[in-house]
Amino acid sequence: MSEVWIADDDRGVRFVLAEALRDAGHAVREFSAGDAVRAALDESRPALLVTDVRMPGEDGLHLLEDLTRRNIGPVIVMSAFTDVATTAAAYRAGAADYLAKPFDLDGAVEAVERALAAANEEVVVPATRSDTNALLGESAAMREVFRLIGRVAASDLNVLITGETGTGKELVARALHDESARSGKPYVALNTAAIPSELLESELFGHEAGAFTGATRRHAGRFEQADGGTLFLDEIGDMPLGLQTRLLRVLAGGEFYRVGGRELMHGNVRIVAATHQDLDARVAAGQFRADLKHRLDVVRIALPALRERRGDIPLLARHFLAQAAADLNLPPKRFSRGAMKAIEQREYPGNVRELENLCRRLAVVAPGLEIQAGDLGSLPGTPARGEEWTEALRVWAQDALAHGQADVHARARDALDKTLLQVALIANDGHRQHAAAALGVGRNTLTRKLGASRKRRPPHG
Repeated sequence: MSEVWIADDDRGVRFVLAEALRDAGHAVREFSAGDAVRAALDESRPALLVTDVRMPGEDGLHLLEDLTRRNIGPVIVMSAFTDVATTAAAYRAGAADYLAKPFDLDGAVEAVERALAAANEEVVVPATRSDTNALLGESAAMREVFRLIGRVAASDLNVLITGETGTGKELVARALHDESARSGKPYVALNTAAIPSELLESELFGHEAGAFTGATRRHAGRFEQADGGTLFLDEIGDMPLGLQTRLLRVLAGGEFYRVGGRELMHGNVRIVAATHQDLDARVAAGQFRADLKHRLDVVRIALPALRERRGDIPLLARHFLAQAAADLNLPPKRFSRGAMKAIEQREYPGNVRELENLCRRLAVVAPGLEIQAGDLGSLPGTPARGEEWTEALRVWAQDALAHGQADVHARARDALDKTLLQVALIANDGHRQHAAAALGVGRNTLTRKLGASRKRRPPHG
């Protein structure tokens, strides 16, 4: 199983980030210095590295530069020093993302998962038939999606995929490519919202050596890489207006220049774009060009939210659970009737992606081969805000008691302690004394609870 590595000399930061990533279903390995990371690379390689900038010995930026040269990564840089020079240096050296301390744990996990997904999606290789089994569904809404994919894929028309975050827009884009006459050519994906605006033009169109500071060699952009194939532009609604104008020219004439270049480039690329935003509203607000929207929105495929296709949840949940067991080399598990009923009744603001993450976590942390409804009690749903967290606690307690769970009070207290400790450590840059003061407890109490939390943590496969 692939691992996420964390390098930071602050044990508190490593602990809370590692716990959050493990809770999200990732295997994690921790290091206190860059030298230790380098030594470990002799034996294995991470799927992704999250590294602090300032550490004893080799700093994170030098480590990043070396890993980029060796094509190991992606790498996410984190630092309490968020000056422009440090941030720019990290991106120039090839960082996939930059986390400013103190960071939000959920945001950090999302950044890791974005970078992992981008690493898989943006590798340019001759396209092969992809596994689109996760595009499952028997609902009327999904049958219409499948019908549209089948009718549109064989054409060369541009397609706009709309839908909320997590509905599977990238899977539809891949299916359109795989079922097209371009399937033997490259499929290239780019999340336009995940790249700083000042770097996006270079990512799309490439650049010449010397075009800007740090451009030491010629770089082929996504249009060149996807020649003859399909270019998937995710989150197109977030593209800056200036770049929209350049993209429109390319779509109109199929020609472009690299940044800093004079050679006119020609591209034969099919564009599949996606957005979770209302493009019509953004056009009306002057935030998106109407002529570019018309170029992209030749055919529209609207993906339904998971709440609009609840009948598909059991099918998807069983698929994701089985897939997680296969991916993580774990014994196959099954849902009890009570667990499946609880899964069907949950809300999924993150849609299919949230359901998939839930099933992956259950594959790892549920103790038995049959998942019980009570196993979902330690996997909270939508974060509550303000006083609403007591309502979420009430629902959890009712479910736990209804299914005869033992030690309900102790489990609730442990979850509360763990959550408060994580938040306080992140908010105080891993400084235990400051975190303890913020919570109103002694430093010894905080240290003791951290130790107890480690001992209670279930094993991860």
